[in-house]
Amino acid sequence: MNRLALVLGLVLLAGCATVKSSRVRPDYETVDKTQVKRLAVVTQPLPDGKQEVGELWSLIARRYVNQNRDFIAKANVAIPGDPEDTSHKGLCVEGIEGILWLAPNVKRTGTGMEAAVRAQLLRCRDGQEVWAAEAAGSWPSEDERYKELTVQYTNELGAEIAPYVGPTFRLLSATLDTLPRPTLNDVDVEEKIELGE
Repeated sequence: MNRLALVLGLVLLAGCATVKSSRVRPDYETVDKTQVKRLAVVTQPLPDGKQEVGELWSLIARRYVNQNRDFIAKANVAIPGDPEDTSHKGLCVEGIEGILWLAPNVKRTGTGMEAAVRAQLLRCRDGQEVWAAEAAGSWPSEDERYKELTVQYTNELGAEIAPYVGPTFRLLSATLDTLPRPTLNDVDVEEKIELGE
C-alpha cells in the first residue's frame, strides 16, 4: 500500500513544473519597476537542437508575459549555439529596455518530455540581472487541456512542434509567473493595447 502511494505521488509530481529558484533585484521597486518594461525574448541554445522549437519557446514566452505579467514584449528570437555573451546586447535596440533570456534543456522521453529552463531578465542599459529563475518538470506530449493551444501553434510554426507545445507552455508559465510586475503609465498601456496580445 505504501509503495502504491509513493508511486502515485511521484506520478502526480511528474506532471508539474517545479520552480527551483527565483530571485528579483533588491532595488527592483525603486529602479527597474518603471524602467524595464519593453522586452525582447531570446531562446538560446535551441531546445532539442531545433530552430522551430526555439521559436515556439520564444513565442510562448512573449505572449505569456504580454498577457500575464504587464510587460510589453515586442520581439522574439531563437538563436543556435551557446551564448558567448548572455547580455544579448545586439538585441538592445531602440525601444527595447530588457532581454528575457531562456536557456532550455529539453529531452524527449517515449510519449513525453523532460524539460528544464534557466531564465533571466537583463537590463539593456548595463546588462545587469533584474530577475532570474530555474524550473524543471516532465509531462506527456499529448494533453487534452492543451489541444487547442497545440493546434494554434502548429498552424503558426508547423506540425513538427506539436509534441513540444503542452510541456513548453506548462514549464514556461510556471517559470514566468515568478517575474515581477512592472508599472505601466498611460503611454505604455496604449502601446500594449496596440500589440493586441
